[in-house]
Amino acid sequence: MPLPVLIISILLFFILFFGIGFLLNMLFRSSWIMVILFPIVFIVIVNETKLIEYFRNPGVSFSSLGTNLTSLHTADIIILSSGLLGAVLAGVVIKTLRKKGYQMF
Repeated sequence: MPLPVLIISILLFFILFFGIGFLLNMLFRSSWIMVILFPIVFIVIVNETKLIEYFRNPGVSFSSLGTNLTSLHTADIIILSSGLLGAVLAGVVIKTLRKKGYQMF
């Protein structure tokens, strides 16, 4: 992956998950909702298996997930980690804003 594409992808994932996390935290009044939902989003991004298959056929689905997780490249891990960092930072920002007296909705 070329370096400019990697940098743009890192920024996009960070901003995307920060924004979604910030909005969800405002709506649900829970500071860590996106951090809790991130593993599900991560699994959906990494694995092509449908979510229902984890309940119907867990053995095959989880082994496929393990194979896909071990085959991730360093760039993919960095990009997805930046998304997690954005979700965590959204929780920290919401907590700080609430502590300082701002009320959302």
